Amino acid sequence: MPAAHPHHLHLAQDAYLKPLLEGIELPAFVADRPVYPALLESIISQQLSVRVADVIHGRFLALFNDGLPHPDQLLALPTEALRSVGLSSQKANYLRNAAEFALTRGLEPERIHAMTDDEVVAYLTQIKGVGRWTAEMILMFVLNRPDVFPVDDLVIRQAMVRLYGVEAQGRSLRLRLTEIAQQWKPYRTYACQYLWRWKDTV
Repeated sequence: MPAAHPHHLHLAQDAYLKPLLEGIELPAFVADRPVYPALLESIISQQLSVRVADVIHGRFLALFNDGLPHPDQLLALPTEALRSVGLSSQKANYLRNAAEFALTRGLEPERIHAMTDDEVVAYLTQIKGVGRWTAEMILMFVLNRPDVFPVDDLVIRQAMVRLYGVEAQGRSLRLRLTEIAQQWKPYRTYACQYLWRWKDTV
């Protein structure tokens, strides 16, 4: 990543984070991903390894003739069909909730992109099965918002505890990590990407 990039220059002011910036290259952001299919993929991925989630997601898409889980088609599928690809009954219901929400409330890009980060979280978490973490992943990886800090992400927590030597626990840990991340504004999404990739190497 070129040192002249604004986020690189800003984050390099953090002495703990600076070595990560010098040794890790971030992938380019993927522009204009539709929110609805990405939300379904996020629900499927909840509490699963990347490998298992990818397999189940591929099987899920294969249930649809064009590989696209249109909301009305998803709602028409019986639970048995969804379970046959490896989904639990609970996740099948969560996917249906998202499809129903897409039809009745709307997940069109122009609607979502017009919202602030907090508004996106409040809007998406109305869907049963979509919590704050899932909404934050949509903000980071679908909407490409640059300043999101998913403090409840387990890998981010583990990485920050190790990198910064944080010894707090529980609520105190959450507050301390949030405090550390303040210095990364307005590029907390980028900082988290470095932490995720660094944690994979240690």
